Amino acid sequence: MKQIYKESDCRTHALDGKKIAVIGFGSQGHAHALNLKDSGFDVVVGLYEGSKSWSKAEAAGLTVMTSADAAAAADVIMILINDEKQAELFENHIRPHLSEGKAVAFAHGFNIHYGSVQPPETVDVFMIAPKGPGHTVRSEYKNGRGVPSLFAVYQDYTGKARDIAFDYGYGIGSARAGLLETTFREETETDLFGEQCVLCGGVTELMKAGFDTLVEAGYDPENAYYECVHEMKLIVDMIAQGGLSLMRYSVSDTAEFGDYSVGRRIITEETRKEMRQVLKEIQEGDFARSWILENKVGRPAFMARRRIEANHPVEQIGKQLRSMMAWNKEIDV
Repeated sequence: MKQIYKESDCRTHALDGKKIAVIGFGSQGHAHALNLKDSGFDVVVGLYEGSKSWSKAEAAGLTVMTSADAAAAADVIMILINDEKQAELFENHIRPHLSEGKAVAFAHGFNIHYGSVQPPETVDVFMIAPKGPGHTVRSEYKNGRGVPSLFAVYQDYTGKARDIAFDYGYGIGSARAGLLETTFREETETDLFGEQCVLCGGVTELMKAGFDTLVEAGYDPENAYYECVHEMKLIVDMIAQGGLSLMRYSVSDTAEFGDYSVGRRIITEETRKEMRQVLKEIQEGDFARSWILENKVGRPAFMARRRIEANHPVEQIGKQLRSMMAWNKEIDV
């Protein structure tokens, strides 16, 4: 079991007297900036001129500057905008202000690992990657708890990068739960693999396949949605709380028997073989090159697939059924 670093390990005071720039004020950005501020750290937010988040950040009591001005003013620059936008932002607004001894930080290793962002050798580079969405990072902090984070040091020019990463993890509240060490490579490749094969690609295709199979066999789409989509959260919540064992304890013996007897018929050796191929493509940079190219040409395939997926029957039926669930606040995307 890896060592878990807690608050007593992480309050290094390496950020005392230093200014931190949080670039971006989205899901992670707002949580990092507000948690750091509430922890007593000196924080500014960097945004582009005309950003809709500018007034929101100011209303929250934060100092807001352009990204370039924030980078110039800060000792530590945490970049929390979309992966595909980071390289251009870094070259145009961050790099010119990276004087010797500053630190650049990330919450995901993608651009460093695949070389889209190449910081100068005279700065520290580290990562703090909370294992939860930004709203949870913020709400857990406010409740006196924290979301655990992965941390990694990619470049330690000053000899203090690890202490700075620890202090940052303390500032956002992650040290309350614990910091676990990783590398930029490991975090990036496992994160992409999990998203593609399990959490996003795998789960959504599995739910759609189950829905389609039932509807094609003549069952009501409403029942198909309940069984193959709606109840997924109930199962996952039990797994998140107590592992596969709690889920299997909580469901009926009939369901548990079906789990053991059918699961491997669905996730076959051929599926596992394809997973290994996906991992190889991630490791060798094929996925990264494809995603970078897609963005360079204006995202035509990405946007077309987004439109197609939004019109799948499971989305139409789901919208109707979710409107009946008073506890479920529908979010318009």
